[in-house]
Amino acid sequence: MEPDALAKELIDSNRYMVLGTVDPDGRPRVSPVYFAPDGYSTVYWVSSIESHHSQNIADRPEVSMVVFNSAAEIGSGQAVYFIAKAEVVPDDELESCLDRVAWTRFPGLRQFAPDELRAPEVWRLYRAPITEHSVHIPGRDPEYGTGTDRRMTVNLG
Repeated sequence: MEPDALAKELIDSNRYMVLGTVDPDGRPRVSPVYFAPDGYSTVYWVSSIESHHSQNIADRPEVSMVVFNSAAEIGSGQAVYFIAKAEVVPDDELESCLDRVAWTRFPGLRQFAPDELRAPEVWRLYRAPITEHSVHIPGRDPEYGTGTDRRMTVNLG
């Protein structure tokens, strides 16, 4: 599969991404979050403003994310990585953002109303416009392998 097609397949078929933030003391922190993509340029998720990763984003909005097939056999892992700057969606943009996100792509996901994502409630809609996508390339990949596993930047425009 071509690297850009692999990235799209992983984004389209997975429910969770691992969100990487940085604690105030500089330690990395990773958190699994249920996400919804808006095409391939932005991802959305709902989190409590009291959660550790949300507090980290308030201090340092630069994030890394990965979506991967956790059921892949050893040695055949597939992953797409994102670099982004995360933020809380402003109240005046909630309705339009909720309308664009395909929350219904997986059954059972709770549908939040805009008023549930504003103060005084603790839940917020977060978004991260992606500035870079890359995919995991196994070292032995017949077409793109170099002998060592690596990441390859892809354009999902």
